[in-house]
Amino acid sequence: MEKELLRIEGVSKSFGENIVLKDINFTIKEGEIVGLVGENGAGKSTLMKIIFGMSVISETGGYNGDMFLEGKKVSFKSSFDALNAGIGMVHQEFSLIPGFKASENIVLNRESLEKSYLKEIFGDRISKISFEKDKERAKVAISHLGIDLDVETKVEEMPVAHMQFTEIAREIERENTKLLVLDEPTAVLTEKEAEILLKTMKRLSSEGIAIIFITHRLDEIMEVSDRVIVLRDGIMMSEVETSKTDVDEITKLMIGRDIGEKKKRELKDDIEGEIILDIKNLWVNMPGEKVKNLNLKVRKGEILGLGGMAGQGKVGVANGVMGLCEARGEIRYKGEVLNLKNPKSILEKGLYFVSEDRKEVGLILDENINLNIAYPSIYIKEEFLKSKVFGLLKSLNNEAIERNAKEYIEKLEIKCIGGHQKVGELSGGNQQKVCLAKAFTINPELLFISEPTRGIDIGAKKIVLETLKEYNKNSGMTIVLASSELEELRSVCDRVAIVTEGEIAGILAPDDDILKFGKLMTGVKGGVKNDKKN
Repeated sequence: MEKELLRIEGVSKSFGENIVLKDINFTIKEGEIVGLVGENGAGKSTLMKIIFGMSVISETGGYNGDMFLEGKKVSFKSSFDALNAGIGMVHQEFSLIPGFKASENIVLNRESLEKSYLKEIFGDRISKISFEKDKERAKVAISHLGIDLDVETKVEEMPVAHMQFTEIAREIERENTKLLVLDEPTAVLTEKEAEILLKTMKRLSSEGIAIIFITHRLDEIMEVSDRVIVLRDGIMMSEVETSKTDVDEITKLMIGRDIGEKKKRELKDDIEGEIILDIKNLWVNMPGEKVKNLNLKVRKGEILGLGGMAGQGKVGVANGVMGLCEARGEIRYKGEVLNLKNPKSILEKGLYFVSEDRKEVGLILDENINLNIAYPSIYIKEEFLKSKVFGLLKSLNNEAIERNAKEYIEKLEIKCIGGHQKVGELSGGNQQKVCLAKAFTINPELLFISEPTRGIDIGAKKIVLETLKEYNKNSGMTIVLASSELEELRSVCDRVAIVTEGEIAGILAPDDDILKFGKLMTGVKGGVKNDKKN
């Protein structure tokens, strides 16, 4: 019988008047995989911050209740305390050093040192790092993941999926890891890559390492976890053995409402419409997502999906067209050539981009929700302004800004204290919704959007996708949607273009055989012929 590893008793946590956890109780045994699910804002991240000893907890008054590790009461003051106790965590947002190699990140602060007689005299301060030993250690850690990742590769040159595997390898490499917290580890991975990770989790579990697996992909929870813990609004709704529940029951516990059956996608009658965006010979120098000689025509009023494996270039398309990465080629929007070196001029023409990198590109974390949502419209369209001094001066129309934000907080169900709350205090999924609110507020003619549902729960995903379809239908907004989730693309898009090795491998109808998509994504020669009309 497995020994108890971690026990949580009566844990509660508040941020000011906002109660985010209420009387949480559960136990995790050695080698057990426990799935932790809940909508964004349910309290998952706060609970993990408590377990991992993150400083934000102690800085905001600590928490009530007790935590026991291997039978001993613990109260970590920092993440270093948790690491030393054998708890590792892979965060949803990466914490790697871009200029360092994979091997250097994996053994960071635990480097191997060369033997030296001087060390015996003067101590570790004059020790020399053994880079060869570090490389070997990193290779061993990566070998457990079953992927092809060169330890000499710098993080800044990696596709996002490889960054995720590097993070996991870093935690696996620690000798004393007893509990591993994985926060949305498959969110940036393709289905094949996710399968590799799930197998790795099972292997680690068989070696006695317990895992807390946070994900919104419930099929993955059902596949690898022994038990499922469901949080809703800070309350633990259920703790049940995976074999005794199903996806429908978990979903209802998570959201407190029945999502309903997925509606069949309505095909547009005018899919052969005019070309609004014509991309010719696009080359984009985006690290990990390079585009090479890509050609694509986007039709007015359609939702066009960009799919493909991680690192193949689907994310690079929007970053190149919108002028955020070095790019070459001829891009015509409504017949006019875009200046790829002038992002502001592209925005002024009616294009907009919701980036996959919400923290670095999408949001001003220290500013409130109201202003974050309004900023693009203020500076590009000069909206939300009112005249002063006979029209000679303009100031912010704070009432209009607040009304607009309130509308999207309700429409997108952004979980927050109010529009005055700083965006940096929101959960990742709710930050993503703020990014979408910015796009819907500026209401562009053509919207590029990358990974819109990355790291958000089932209920929020439905809201996001339905809202995209609503704006496409009611406003005639043309949408180019890049996503790692093929079924997501098939559910909302009129056409799906698969990007492989930086080029369009083919374009399919969303209801085409899934095998055709697979062949294009894996580069099978002669698998599918591209329709010349595309």
